[in-house]
Amino acid sequence: MDKQSLEQTRLACAQGQKRGLHFILASVLIWTMVFIVHMTQLPIETKNLLTFCCTCPLMPIAWLLSKPLGITFNDKENPLTSLGIIFSCAQLPYLLIVMWVYATMPSKMVMALAMVFGAHLLPFGWLYRSKAYYIMTGVVTLGALVVGLMFPPQVLALCMVGVEVIFCLLLYAENKSTK
Repeated sequence: MDKQSLEQTRLACAQGQKRGLHFILASVLIWTMVFIVHMTQLPIETKNLLTFCCTCPLMPIAWLLSKPLGITFNDKENPLTSLGIIFSCAQLPYLLIVMWVYATMPSKMVMALAMVFGAHLLPFGWLYRSKAYYIMTGVVTLGALVVGLMFPPQVLALCMVGVEVIFCLLLYAENKSTK
């Protein structure tokens, strides 16, 4: 594949997947659930376990959201779609760090989870030809570190909801500008 074909394939992936908007919208719901969990009076270990449970429905929620957004969830025609799956799976080993934080410093687990989430966004900037992903990688990762060190997990989770809503708006604008 030459450079021009690669760029055309990337553009088709970005447009066909609407730059992953369905996944970022799903993450708004996930972080909202995490916020609700951390607003309870449950012990922090229970909250953290429930936080992991909150992340489980990401794929089904994104799939459900893809339908009304007109996104082909698994575009078998575009070879770069499978690269997006690989990029997503690349964060899985880092969840071991989050699990370690869960056991050793439970009050900082949401911070570690948010930082892993933020860091995993970086390669999608290339895949989706998106400045929003590059920007949000830094905003989420560094923001989660600062907010997570200074405030309790529920504040960080609420900040994540707000940041993800802004991210959705940025992706919407990018998608609209390349139609």
